[in-house]
Amino acid sequence: RGAAALLSAYGSLSARFPADLYKMAVLQRGQLQAFAADRRAAAPRATVSTRQFTRVVLSSRSRKSISPVCQATAEAYKGDLLNKSYYPTSADASNSNKRWYVIDAEGQTLGRLATLAATYIRGKHLPTYTPSMDMGGYVIIVNADKVKVTGNKFTDKTYFNHVTGRPGSYRIEYFKDLQARLPERILERAVKGMLPKGALGRDIRLHLKVFKGASHTHEAQQPTNITSEINVKPKNSAGAKLREQLKKQ
Repeated sequence: RGAAALLSAYGSLSARFPADLYKMAVLQRGQLQAFAADRRAAAPRATVSTRQFTRVVLSSRSRKSISPVCQATAEAYKGDLLNKSYYPTSADASNSNKRWYVIDAEGQTLGRLATLAATYIRGKHLPTYTPSMDMGGYVIIVNADKVKVTGNKFTDKTYFNHVTGRPGSYRIEYFKDLQARLPERILERAVKGMLPKGALGRDIRLHLKVFKGASHTHEAQQPTNITSEINVKPKNSAGAKLREQLKKQ
């Protein structure tokens, strides 16, 4: 209706104005008719259904047709494309990639030894360290009964625990008594306190193997002796050399 009114207006104007304006009105009239024809041709639509989703596809007269297949799934997903920092996968944290280390506790200070063991269990000596992943290795401690403490801790340090596992009955034991009865528990509790408190910490604390004597049952794993790193600064330790080797690979 709007087009008809416009055309009638142009027809009345052609009687008053020169012929060039009349030609312009005829030209615009043809454009309006072509536009109305395109609108009528594009009106019918077809609906295509698939198992996962439904898309509306325009008729074949439209310039571009929408494909019902998602092109984004054609290529394999390769992680977060916006974050270029590397995040380890479950394959990186598998037991097949973990290394084994051994520490001789004879004559060593309890705190420094436990710090070194917790660092290697946590994996902080590696460039692939991630707080939420188990990237460390296994640590074996031998001669647990020969570990030392400084000051008056040998006679004054105490260990508290509930006998039945619940409040009400408890036991307080001194360091010298626990070392004579169960020396492995001293190192286990010291390293446990340096690991995360949660599901990850409960899993990786089992990577600590403590033995009372000088021998252990994990010779097949060929552990690396890291006892010399107890009193060495991290920047001068063997872990720093290992990081440099992994960066070059």
